[in-house]
Amino acid sequence: MILNERDTRKERALEIANKLITAARTAPKTRGVDILEIAVITEEKIKELSTLMQGFEFRGSQFKMERDSANVLQAECVVLIGTKERPMGLNCGHCGFPTCSSRVKGVPCFFNGLDVGIALGSAVALAADLRVDTRLMFSVGLAAQKLDYMNGCTMIMAVPISISSKNPFFDRASKK
Repeated sequence: MILNERDTRKERALEIANKLITAARTAPKTRGVDILEIAVITEEKIKELSTLMQGFEFRGSQFKMERDSANVLQAECVVLIGTKERPMGLNCGHCGFPTCSSRVKGVPCFFNGLDVGIALGSAVALAADLRVDTRLMFSVGLAAQKLDYMNGCTMIMAVPISISSKNPFFDRASKK
């Protein structure tokens, strides 16, 4: 029997995604409270994200999501790591308000973002150890948030995964 590695890329990418979500889940959390939501999306959901991203653009900026929209289509799968807004009760002032109870709704708790960042760090460190192509993409996470892929998460980041000879997520040339 001969197994060509090109024929098993999707399955291997999903195996790796499962390892990355384990690394994200077991990453340290503020006060030991786990408020993370983690998911893996594939084919049709990736296409749906890409389509939505084509219409995004940031006011007052040259950055458009058109290039990221094309980049994410190169992924075999995408890991999504997010959180819902939940104050951690530390009254630290990092959010700009002196106490958690004085914080205005819609202003995220600093520690929610920190927990997402630590989980992302654990996931992409493992991806690097496994020598797979990834990139942290806020644009893909924002599209997943707009499509409510993670049931009310107010902050989502994405880690697309590709097993190829060149990392497609670092092809940053924008289309004209």
